[in-house]
Formats: sequence, structure tokens, C-alpha cells
Amino acid sequence: MSAGQRGSVPAGGPRPPADVLDPASGAVPTAEQCVLGPLLRRRAADTPQAPYALMPDGAVWTYARTLQETEETAAALQALGVAPGELVLSWLPNGPDALRAWYGVNAAGAVLVPLNTAYRGAILHQVVADSGAGVLLCRPSLAARLEESPDRPGAVRTVVLLPGPEDVPQEVEALAERLRTRFRVLTGLRADRSSFAEPVPAPRPWDPQTVIYTSGTTGPSKGVVSSYAHLYSSCTAAFHGMAGPEDRYLLQLPLFHAGGTIGAYGMLVHGGSVTVVPAFTTSEFWPLVRRTGTTLCTLLGVMATYLLKQEPDPQDTGHPLRAAYVIPFTAGAAEFSKRFGVSVRALFNMTEVSCPVLSGPQDPPAGPMHCGWPRPGVTARIVDDHDREAADGEAGELVLRAERPWSFLSGYLGRPAVTAAAWRNGWFHTGDTFRRAPDGGLVFVDRKKDAIRRRGENISSFEVEAQAVAHPAVLEAAAVAVPGDEGEDEVLLAVAGRDPGAPIEPAALLAFLRERLAHFMLPRYIRVLAEIPKTPTGKPTKHTLRAEGVAADTWDREAAGIRIRREKIT
Repeated sequence: MSAGQRGSVPAGGPRPPADVLDPASGAVPTAEQCVLGPLLRRRAADTPQAPYALMPDGAVWTYARTLQETEETAAALQALGVAPGELVLSWLPNGPDALRAWYGVNAAGAVLVPLNTAYRGAILHQVVADSGAGVLLCRPSLAARLEESPDRPGAVRTVVLLPGPEDVPQEVEALAERLRTRFRVLTGLRADRSSFAEPVPAPRPWDPQTVIYTSGTTGPSKGVVSSYAHLYSSCTAAFHGMAGPEDRYLLQLPLFHAGGTIGAYGMLVHGGSVTVVPAFTTSEFWPLVRRTGTTLCTLLGVMATYLLKQEPDPQDTGHPLRAAYVIPFTAGAAEFSKRFGVSVRALFNMTEVSCPVLSGPQDPPAGPMHCGWPRPGVTARIVDDHDREAADGEAGELVLRAERPWSFLSGYLGRPAVTAAAWRNGWFHTGDTFRRAPDGGLVFVDRKKDAIRRRGENISSFEVEAQAVAHPAVLEAAAVAVPGDEGEDEVLLAVAGRDPGAPIEPAALLAFLRERLAHFMLPRYIRVLAEIPKTPTGKPTKHTLRAEGVAADTWDREAAGIRIRREKIT
């Protein structure tokens, strides 16, 4: 049987503007409700001096200024020849440039393709080539990675450098000169607002707004095509009854992930505001919340645990934060709520769907990994490998269907067969395993696919393995998740060498991978085996490696004193 629905809107909670569509409605939102240009113009006309974004440098963007920044950026893109429907790459850290690039691209009628700032090497080239985009907007420090390969990435012909506050003009110009041997290079992205022209044809609710790449599990990363109605549905589902014009959301999740885009757009839809920061920082979290009047946030992975490990303070409850999503909903969520006086909620979401499972303060999750209930407007089933209903309490794959058209992904970019497989039998297949709780809620069990999740990032085992095999000494590789600290995954990479007489040195292999993989994808554990265990058909038996876990012959980079840190992009 399908998992039961339960209302998640608290009585007496914040009320959204009257123009916000109830997420339970099966009606498709209008362009004025969900398309960037009409929506932002309406907000700027109604509340021009209301704050929309508090930037890291202390600048306050009102709705009027946000519209100005957007149209100046859109005018510059139009001057570059960016046409309605064209895909544009944005490779920027959270901040004013990332926000105006996104909104400017959409205002020009184009489609944003945000890139993970950790991408480099083969993965960067694969994603850029897959998008087919010809224009890349990026930080100079990221553009420098283009020099790591002599090959032009995909169809990119124009690179627009957007320097950050710490960039030195002379160094930026030197980089631009080097890149001009392969690209058309410009510095800055702004034009006279009066030259901006409304795109023709105007974007409609079902037209693409973004293409966000999500890590592949049995192949390369895939671009999730998301319509305006899709993102709008995610925003209204996440914030319905939770946010209103007086609320401020802490935008600490990256804008190249769905979590970041939902937060930023959700406040635009609800007439609220965002506090923009480059990333989560434990020591700065509560001072930032107090200083900016932040009322809402999302805590991924071990963020809540890190905050709980801080020394108790008499001011632990002296802050404006009143509600937070804690994902995944671990045992520490209740402790976090009690200590800091914050209402905590659970949520399950993917880039492909629109917050289909969540809880509210009147129905808190009953234990760890309980994700809440299917929201009104969504039907959820738990099925076996042949899409047959699983018995109550039995684990199976979660499949979903929404009443509102266009509220899930429009497809995977350029992959019709993959799209059809995901929508098998008319249901979207999440690839994640759940079981139904006695209260009708959904409890996350495991990932059916081989994805590994670490520090809020999905990691493709396929991509880790592909880069490991690129090492001259590695014949074969298998990457799996093993339990890490605080309930998160760590990456274990098992490798077998080409020459038994020339053993692989784990530290040297890690150094090789550091030049090819994003920091969050790098394995903590490396096992060097004579041969990777396989099935009779030659496929790696990853369940064997998972079961063995961190065996006695496993090398641990943490024990070896090697620390991996995220590269700071300013």
C-alpha cells in the first residue's frame, strides 16, 4: 500500500503572501508566480525597499537593488549573444556574483548550469562537455583549472571572469591573456540596465530554469533539467506554513546544489530574505544568526553535531532562529532542538523531485532516519525490484508520483533512456531504500545505488574508480561507503595493481587523486589487494568490500596525519 500522507502545515504558522500557491494544489503555477523575471519585478514593485539578500561583505540587497543587479547582468549576457533557451555555465562560490549570475541568466531567458566549485580534471571536462554550453562565468581561481588540460572543455568558447574581493587585478589580467589562446575572455559582467530587453519568447512555467548535475552511480554525472514550476514546487513544499515575508533564511548550502537554490528562491517566492555566506562555519554560526536576525536554516550532515559539541553557553537559546531542517534526521536532532530552543523538522529530497517527504512541528519524526510523511499532492510507494508493493515494515525502493504537472524533473539532459528508466511504470524511482514505520511515515534504510554521501555531498563511486584506474600502477578499483564518524559515510577505495612486483603506495595514490578529484570525493581509506573480488560475470562484489569494512590491511590517511580541507574560494 502507499505510504500515508499527513499534513505538515502548523496552524497559526507564518502566512505566505496571498499569491503563493498551496503546494497541495495540482494546478500549475502561473508565470507571474514562478518565473524569475515576472516574480522578481512584482516583489520589487510591491516592496522595493524590503531586504532580500544580506551579502557576506555586509551589503544589503533590497528587492529593488536585486532587480537592478539582475537586469544589468542580463543586459550584459544579451550583449554577449546569449539567447533565450541557451545553457550558460556558472562556476562561482556563494555570494553576490553567484546570485546575480543565476538571476541574470534566467532574466535573459536562458538556462543556468551551476558547477560544483570542487570540480576539476576529467570530471569538470565531462560535465562541461555534457552540458553543451558555450559561455562560462567563473572566478579567476577556478578558471585557472582550465589550464590543467590543453584541451578545450566541451563547447565553451567564451569565458567571463568575475573577480572576487581577494583577486589581484594584474594577476587576473595575466590569467586572461593566457586563456585567450583558447577562448574569448572578458572580465566583468555588467551593462547599462536600459539596454536590457525582455526575452522573446518569454519563459513559461514548464520551461527549463536550471540544469543541476547530480553525481552518477553507475556512470557519469547526469544533468537534472528543472523547470520553473519544479523549483517553485520545491520551495512552496519546503516553506509552506514555515516562512513569510518577515523570515530570513541562512543560505549556507551551495547554489550549485538543489538545497541552495531552494533556499534562495524560496525566500523570493515567499517575500522573505536570505543571509548569504560562503559555507557553514561552526564557530561563526550563532554569532551570524544573532547579528543578521536569521530565523530559518537547513543543517546537513554533521552540522548539528558540530554545534552540539560546542561548550554550553547561557545564550544558547538567545537567538532568533526558530526552525531548522536537520538532514538526515539523526538522534542528535532532538537534543539540538532541546538545547537551542529550535523547532526541528525532517525532510527527504533529491534534485529530481520537490521535497516529497517531510515533517512538521506538530508531527515530529519518531526516531533517527525517520524522514516524515509524504506531503499532500505526492503519492509514495515502497516496492521491490519489479515494482511490486513491499509488505509493511519491509525495505524496498521508494517511488514517487506528484499530482502537479512539471513539479518533478523534466528529464536528464541528453539522456532519454536514463529518463525513461527512472520513470519506469509511471513512477519516479529514487534509487533509495526505505521502510514504512508503524505511524505511516518513511524511514530511510540505505542507498540502493552505489552513491556515497559525505559532508552533504553525493559521491559517484564510478567517478572515483575511473580516476583511480587512471594511475599507471592501478589495474582495477572499487569504491564503497564504510561507516565514518558521526553517522556519515567515508570512502574506502580498494585497488589491485598491474604489476605484483611493483606494489601501490597508498599515500602516492592519494596524492595522484588529489589532482583529479574534488576534495570531498577523496578516499579516507585505501586497500591494496591482489585482486578485486568479483561475481562470476566479472562485476566487483562491493557488498563483500562493505562487509569487510576497514580491515587490518587498510591504510587510513587520517592515521597517517594527512588532512584534506575544502579549498577556500573567495
